[in-house]
Amino acid sequence: MSMSKQHAAATSSSTEGASMDAQLFDAAISGSIAEMQHLVLREGPDILLGTTSEGNTCLHISSIFYHLGFSMAALVHNKPLLSIGNSYGETPLIVAVKSGHAVLAGKLIDECMMANLSEMIIHRDLNGDTALHHAIRHGHKVLALQLINTEPNLSRMVNIYNESPMYIAVMRGFNDVFELLMEINDSSHNGAYGDNILHAAVRNGNLEVVAGTSRSYCSRRVGSGETGQSGSNGANLHTADWRCDGRDRRQRLGLGLVVSVDINQNPRLARGRTRIVETILQSRPALAREINKSGHTPIQYAVCRNQTSVIKIMLQHDRSLGYLVDSSQEDSPLLVYAASRGNIDAAQEILVHCPDARYCNGAGLTILHQAVIEGHVKFVQFVLLNRQLNKLINMRDNNGRTALHHAVRNCNPKIVRALLDHPDIDVRIYDNEGRPAFWQLIEAKDSEKSLNWIEVFMLMSKADPQATSFYVRQIAMDKKNEKSKNQIKSLTTTYRKTTSLVAILIAVLTFASAFSLPGGYRETEGLPVMARKPAFKAFLISDTLAMCTSLAVVFICILTRWEGLEFLLYYRSVTQRLMWYAYITTTVAFATGIYTVVAPQYLWLAILIVSLSVSVPFLTYLIGNWPELKLRYRLGSVESPTFFYTFFEGQYL
Repeated sequence: MSMSKQHAAATSSSTEGASMDAQLFDAAISGSIAEMQHLVLREGPDILLGTTSEGNTCLHISSIFYHLGFSMAALVHNKPLLSIGNSYGETPLIVAVKSGHAVLAGKLIDECMMANLSEMIIHRDLNGDTALHHAIRHGHKVLALQLINTEPNLSRMVNIYNESPMYIAVMRGFNDVFELLMEINDSSHNGAYGDNILHAAVRNGNLEVVAGTSRSYCSRRVGSGETGQSGSNGANLHTADWRCDGRDRRQRLGLGLVVSVDINQNPRLARGRTRIVETILQSRPALAREINKSGHTPIQYAVCRNQTSVIKIMLQHDRSLGYLVDSSQEDSPLLVYAASRGNIDAAQEILVHCPDARYCNGAGLTILHQAVIEGHVKFVQFVLLNRQLNKLINMRDNNGRTALHHAVRNCNPKIVRALLDHPDIDVRIYDNEGRPAFWQLIEAKDSEKSLNWIEVFMLMSKADPQATSFYVRQIAMDKKNEKSKNQIKSLTTTYRKTTSLVAILIAVLTFASAFSLPGGYRETEGLPVMARKPAFKAFLISDTLAMCTSLAVVFICILTRWEGLEFLLYYRSVTQRLMWYAYITTTVAFATGIYTVVAPQYLWLAILIVSLSVSVPFLTYLIGNWPELKLRYRLGSVESPTFFYTFFEGQYL
C-alpha cells in the first residue's frame, strides 16, 4: 500500500470511527482487563474500535501506558485494532515503539504476522517513518534486528526527509543493525540533505562505544547516577552520542550534542568509526564520490573535522579520493579545506598518500594563502617547515598576491614574522596592481594605527626599508591631510573641552591650597608657621608652578587659533607637555604639604606619603603607555625614528 493510501486510510479510520466509550478509555489508561472484558460482553467486540478525537483506539492508549496484558487481551477480541492509525498515521505498533516499550512492540509484531497483517509492519506515519525508523532512532537495537529479520522490505523505505533506516543506524553508531542492513543488497543508503551513509559515518562519529549506550543500557545505574547517567547526572550518551532522550542537570537532551571526545586520541573510538567506513567502502565504493546538496563528499567532511583515521582508510582504499575538488567552492581541493580549518594532521595524512595533491583552488589561493587568510599560525608554520611545500612561499594568487600580501593586509604580526623569517621569502613581489606586500598596510583601514598595525609596519620596515621610506614620506602625509580635513573639527572640540576642564580643576585646587597653607599662620604676625622649613618652600614653589601651568593651558585653549592642521599639532603638543608639568607639580605640592605637617611627629609616614604621591605620575605614564612600551621592547626599536614618527602621527590624528 502506498504512503498516500495509508495516510488516507489512517485519517478516515480516525475521523469516521465511533467515539470511544468513556469507561473503555478509563480502562485503557488504568490497564483494567476485567473492565474491558465486561464492556465487550455487554456491547460486543466492536466497542474496542472506538477512537478518541485524535484517532487513538484503546490499543493505542494501552500501548502508551505499557499495559501488556490489556493490549494482548484486546487483540484476542478484535484483531483489526492492529491496522487502525490515529490522526498522525501511527499504528499501535509505532506508538509502542515511540513510547519506548520494546517488549510490547515485539508482541505486536508477532500478532501482525499471525494475523497476516505484514503490511502493518511496514506502515508509515505522516512523516514517512516506519516502526524500524523509530526503533533505531529510539535506541531499540534488539527490536530493530527483529523488524529487519521479519520484514526486510523495511530496509528500502525512506521517510519524507529522505532518511533510510541504515542512515539512522549509522548516525546512532549501531554496528550490528548497520551490518544486518548491509547484507540486504537493495537496502537504501540515503540520508537527509542529500547525504549518504558514508557522509554520516564520517561526519557524525560512528563509534563502537555508542552502540553500548543504547536505550537497553540506559536503565543501568552508573556511579551515583541513574537511568544511564553519570555521577554528575549527565547522560552517558552526552559524551559520545547525539540522539538520546536522557537529560542532564541543565536539562540538555543528548539530541543535538556533538561528539565531545577527541577521536584521534582514542584508538578504540577511532576503530569504531573506521570499521563502519571500511564496510561501506568495501560493499558500496561508489558512495565515496557522491556529493550531498552542499556539494561535499564524505572525505571532505573527514578533512574538515581532522579525522585522520578515516582519511587514512579512505585513501588506502582509493588514492584518487585525495585529488577530488569541490566545484561549488572554486574547485577547492582537500588540502585547501585542511588549511582553512587549520587541520595539520589531516594535511599530513593527505600528503603521505598523495604527495602531489593539488594545493590551490580556482582563485589561485594556495594552502599557505588560505591559512594566512584564516589566521592559522601553526598551519602556516607547518607549511614553512615542510620542504615539500617550499614552492608555495612566494606563489601568487590570481590577483598576483603572495601569502605575505595577505598577512600584511590582515595585520597579523605573528604570521608576518614567521613569513619574513623564512630564507626564501621575497618581500618585493608586486601584485597585479604593481604594489609590494608593504603597501597592503594602506588597505588595512580597520586596523590602522592599532598595535598590530604598528608591529607589522615595523617588521616590514626592516624587511623592505625602501618601500617604508616612500610610504612615510608620501602616503602618510596624503592620508594625514585627507584625514585632518574630515576630523580636525571634532578632534579639536573634544580635546579642548577635556583639557580645559582638567586644567581649570587643577588651577582651582592649587589656588585654594595657597591660602590654606599647611601648619596655618602665626596669630601675632600673620606669617606661616612652617615658613622656615625646606619642605614648606618646596610646597610653595610646586603649588605655584602647578597653578601657572594649568592656567596657561586654560588660556591657550580659549585664546589661540585651532582651525589649521599645523596649529592643531603644535598646540596639542604644547598643552600636553604643560598638563604633564601641572600634574607632576600638583602631586609634589600635595606630598610636600603633607610632609611639612606630618614629619615632625611621624617621619616614616611622611616619607611613605611623599613616595606614593611622587610615584603616581610615573605609574600613570607606565600604565597609559604600557602597550606601546611592550611593543617597543618586543621589536627592539626604542630609538627608531620611523617608529616614533608613525606612532605619534597616529596619536595626533
